[in-house]
Amino acid sequence: MTRLRSAWESLELTNAPAEGPVAFGDDLRPQNLLGAYRRGLYPFPTESVEQRFLNEMLYEPEVATGRVLVLPGSRDPYSVAWCSPDPRPLILVEQVRVQRSLRRQLRNASRWTTTADACFERVVAQCREGRSERWLTDDLVAGLCRLHQLGYAHSVEVWEDGTLVGGTFGVRVGAVFSADSQFTLRSGAGKTAVVDLVRRFAEAGGTAVDVQQDGEHVRLLGARPVPRARYVELLRAPHRGTALSTATLPAGRLAD
Repeated sequence: MTRLRSAWESLELTNAPAEGPVAFGDDLRPQNLLGAYRRGLYPFPTESVEQRFLNEMLYEPEVATGRVLVLPGSRDPYSVAWCSPDPRPLILVEQVRVQRSLRRQLRNASRWTTTADACFERVVAQCREGRSERWLTDDLVAGLCRLHQLGYAHSVEVWEDGTLVGGTFGVRVGAVFSADSQFTLRSGAGKTAVVDLVRRFAEAGGTAVDVQQDGEHVRLLGARPVPRARYVELLRAPHRGTALSTATLPAGRLAD
């Protein structure tokens, strides 16, 4: 993808809010998406007219002071919030944890295998299935699928006898992988996908997997809060990695 000057290059995160949006703008084209991920942001669109109105009402004062940016050229800016939490929850690849219960399950899951990039669009579709507040809008899905075609976005799949039962996806920026979402159709399958992603990313020379939003479920996998400034440093660091392995592998290996 040709690198053009991005609107994100004018964004200064030093005084940006630690919670909630740091910017608004409705451009979900792949180039703008990639520019945002490279600067440490991720999109949170809404399809709700009420939520758009609420975004404008709540954040208008911070937009007026310049603390929250509205991207130029947006026709419906408050339909997409861009977030960059401070601190940011990261799983360092050498510190990923497999809970005892998941380890037991994996040792007995002889019918489970994992892959990468086998069916990116299906994984994204499953991640938004049945969600009433659907942040994975059609425009965002189109942008992410294009990033996948260009080699920036990736998925990990968990299979049971050839049936897709879990998965995760996200965007790779150098030594960091920003994991956007996951789904589970069998108990433990979503966590298995995340652990498998971390293992594959480590083998490809990655440093950390960003899970975007902190919580007990990601803490159990080894996620720890990192200051936003440090996270941005990791994104900008020179990196020479290899491609993510797409081999079909037994899920049981993750218990070791």
